[in-house]
Amino acid sequence: MKEYKPEDIRNIVLASHSTTGKTTLAEAMLFTAKVTKRLGKIDDGTSLFDYAKDEIERKCSINLSVAYFEYKDKLMNLIDTPGYSDFCGDAICGIRSVESCIIPIDADTGIQLGTETSFDQAKNNNLSIIFFVNKLKKTDIDFEKCLKELRETFGNNVVPFTVLDDKGNVVSVLDSDTGYKGNLIETIAETDDALTEKYLNDKPFTPEEIQEGIKQGIKTGKMIPVFVGNASECIGVEELLNSIADYLPGAGVPEDNLSSFVFKTQFGLHLGDLKYVRVFSGTLSAGSTLFNLTKNQSEKINQIYLVRGKEREEVERLTQGQIGMLVKLKNTDTGDTLGTKDNTISLEKIEFPTPQSDIAIVPKTKKDEEKVSDALSKIHAEDPTITYKYDPETHQTIVSGLGDLHLNIVLERIKDRFGVEVSTEPCKVHYRETITKTAEAEGKYKKQTGGHGQYGHCWVRLEPIEKGKGFEFVDAIKGGKIPARFIPSVEKGLKEAIGKGILANYPVVDIKATLYDGSFHSVDSSDIAFKIAATMAFKSASEKAGAILLEPILNLEITVKEDFMGDVIGDLNARRSKVLGSEPKGKSVVIKALVPEAELHNYSATLRSITGGGGFFKKEFSNYEPVPKEIEKKAIEQKKKEEK
Repeated sequence: MKEYKPEDIRNIVLASHSTTGKTTLAEAMLFTAKVTKRLGKIDDGTSLFDYAKDEIERKCSINLSVAYFEYKDKLMNLIDTPGYSDFCGDAICGIRSVESCIIPIDADTGIQLGTETSFDQAKNNNLSIIFFVNKLKKTDIDFEKCLKELRETFGNNVVPFTVLDDKGNVVSVLDSDTGYKGNLIETIAETDDALTEKYLNDKPFTPEEIQEGIKQGIKTGKMIPVFVGNASECIGVEELLNSIADYLPGAGVPEDNLSSFVFKTQFGLHLGDLKYVRVFSGTLSAGSTLFNLTKNQSEKINQIYLVRGKEREEVERLTQGQIGMLVKLKNTDTGDTLGTKDNTISLEKIEFPTPQSDIAIVPKTKKDEEKVSDALSKIHAEDPTITYKYDPETHQTIVSGLGDLHLNIVLERIKDRFGVEVSTEPCKVHYRETITKTAEAEGKYKKQTGGHGQYGHCWVRLEPIEKGKGFEFVDAIKGGKIPARFIPSVEKGLKEAIGKGILANYPVVDIKATLYDGSFHSVDSSDIAFKIAATMAFKSASEKAGAILLEPILNLEITVKEDFMGDVIGDLNARRSKVLGSEPKGKSVVIKALVPEAELHNYSATLRSITGGGGFFKKEFSNYEPVPKEIEKKAIEQKKKEEK
């Protein structure tokens, strides 16, 4: 393949809501460009982009996929991304590595939640944006209604570039007498002061002025083109490709200083970790030793590949603007910058969303624990929105992701790729205990074993304190009733005692313990004796202090279409939630609520069912609140059962 100047390279990501036809459009673009001899289809497993086993089985994109091709003397790098919010990490990776974004719209369903999210992410990364209204039929689609919705949501700078004529054929707005031509010319005029003046003086634009106006309008965001078609039949795709070649921005002005960005890791069975890389400036050559500016470590570059789906072509180098794949890197992860030691500017790392769904996994055998840890490490490298940890309080290995579907994919990959069987269980709730009234108690530890004995004696007062304050210790000993050297041992004993409350051995919070009296023995008293005495006093006082169970309450924000608002709130009410209100966000609504953590098991699946996959949520810890008595009893019984 010949080398291309940066200005002749087009890097494009396809990002939108699920089922809008992103992968179908990607396949149609390659077929129209005569790169493939047959139109790949998701449903029959022949897609060049959705080639992974789990994608073929589920008939949907789970990973981003890259394909390069040449068209009209331009090099195109196309990145297809998943539409489900569970896999939005890959969409974010794709958006970070390109200059332009094509957002397909399902003509039947219109703008959906994922469409707005993709648009916002593209705008935040200063990408040029194109809409492709997909799945147009000849008779039953109201394009005018669809265009109105686009303009109401994204602004009046949304302008049609192609439309359907009366016979259902795709025609160019500029080359026809449709009613949209005047609007397009007016938008072009607004891209430049000189064009504005010419337009106001009723002077026609030259073809060169029109092309330059469109290029600048798209690049600056003053113009967002709309194309129409039906990707499954390759209708309208050639017109889209021509405009990509003619109008979309290139890969910048040539620069010699090497700066490249690793935007995605993929696990290969035979080659190990594969790294997708975008060269932003300079040339990346095989055999060279580069510098990882993110980690301050050297990195040897081995083979370099151009990628087209699962197909790879080895090349000697990647020049500015190209996207390719590196193998066998030792010190480089997703989000790292590769350059030279002279290049001191590290590109900003990718900011991924916080995982919102959790599950506990249990290896079938003890010997599989290390294999599971290795598998999770590799899966996290592939997809940083998957995290895992060992919870020392519940003694569970917790895997976290963006939804139930996301976690199901993780479990499948642990089994299929790494040959490890795991079972799952719900994550245990981090309950706490506290007291509701003041109580006092004595703790006396006295033991004679021959020779020196053990003696510790203290009186402790327990009091509830402000929520969220944790534990407070007060030394109120007067007159030397307990020598100062033993006071720290009393405090240490109390701190250890609050680790296991009297109800169900949960940690005790929001409590003040005052040491106000006691006695000692000049020979037998010791640190350990006072520590034990403090523990005894704490347990005795707790039994009189009205101990109750607390549960964690989470702040929940659910974003859904307004049509689903009533059903979502109804479900929240059934989960003992306190709905705080809602606020509009574009065509959607954000519902805010306080929800007990215990009630959120499988919430991702429920929300998907209610909204048809058109909603997502964010959660974070808020505070602890008392557990209702009937639930408290069950929680205590369950904990005691677990500890038997």
